[in-house]
Amino acid sequence: MKNTTSMESTKKTQFTRMCITEAILALMENTPYEKITISSVIKKAGVARMTFYNHYSSIYDALKDYLQIICSEYLEVSLETPNIGHFLEYSHILFSLTFFDQYRNYFLTLSKNNLHSIMLEAVNQIMQQNIVLRHTQNKYAMYCYAGGLLNAFLRWEESGKKEDPAEIANLIYKLYSPTL
Repeated sequence: MKNTTSMESTKKTQFTRMCITEAILALMENTPYEKITISSVIKKAGVARMTFYNHYSSIYDALKDYLQIICSEYLEVSLETPNIGHFLEYSHILFSLTFFDQYRNYFLTLSKNNLHSIMLEAVNQIMQQNIVLRHTQNKYAMYCYAGGLLNAFLRWEESGKKEDPAEIANLIYKLYSPTL
């Protein structure tokens, strides 16, 4: 019985955290990031001030946490996806582009508000925890690859995705795979 209660509590906590971040993103559509207040966030999210502070110390922390949720989902789904290949393979690059595309509003909103540091920190954390430790001889090349993938993804999204994701994946694959 405790397990069910714990799982329900975890789902509720994650739902609350996501509501807070989605409220921030909605506010950022019409208000510059620097002008958003915690009062406006809690009003938009429909949560108490204490609830916000139980999870975050700042709006920036909430945006970082949301990306951690996205990245955890990415790692989980990538492990469950058959024939995805090694992260440098074309199939994995294509998977990455299409997976993160479902969160384009989040990424484009961060980019529009010059919050690239949140995205870069997350990419570096994923690389450090999941990839660099296994490829220590090429760790800087791995960080370069991850940053390049992020930058290409953002530019593709910002330009309205005029190219097919397969075309972008192929370009990235040709650019990085022979060097790593």
